[in-house]
Amino acid sequence: MKIDFAKGSGLVPAIIQHSETNQVLMLGYMNEEALNITNKTGLITFFSRSRNKIWTKGETSGNFLKLITIINDCDNDTLLIKALPKGPVCHKGTISCFDGDKFSNSSFLTKLEEIIKSRKSKDENESYTAKLLNGPLRRIAQKVGEEGVETALASVTETDEKLIGESADLLYHLLVLLQAKGLELSDVVYELSKRHK
Repeated sequence: MKIDFAKGSGLVPAIIQHSETNQVLMLGYMNEEALNITNKTGLITFFSRSRNKIWTKGETSGNFLKLITIINDCDNDTLLIKALPKGPVCHKGTISCFDGDKFSNSSFLTKLEEIIKSRKSKDENESYTAKLLNGPLRRIAQKVGEEGVETALASVTETDEKLIGESADLLYHLLVLLQAKGLELSDVVYELSKRHK
């Protein structure tokens, strides 16, 4: 890939897109060093125009962007980067820097993950999620097992509607389990993407 950094005085715009939902997450700028670091580490790294320095997205917040693919445009002066976000991308705490309050059905799991995360500090008597997150890990693991069995049984003995309901219960409890272990859905999606390159 040959990038024309000279055209933009050493910088090129980098459009960051969610690799699973195709949602545009943010726009940043890269110089040649930032692009090299991104390729080497697998974490999206930019050049900050306001601070005049290299920075890796998530270095202070922990909300990293894991590199999936990079392509350049027809003029070789703009990058389209597909990435898997770990947590909110925008500094305002939203999934995207563009109209962050709106999300498609395919990105709802990311939104649900944020809701689950926020429930940890809620009153356990008012929030089932808080009760699970603050209880023993084995209870959440047991619920994932139960919901997995119920989903499998529904697939062969119940209606499609019942299977969808059981699948939703399974996904919810799996997200809670990942959160309890300090992991995120993006970690699982990243592992799947590595297996299917």
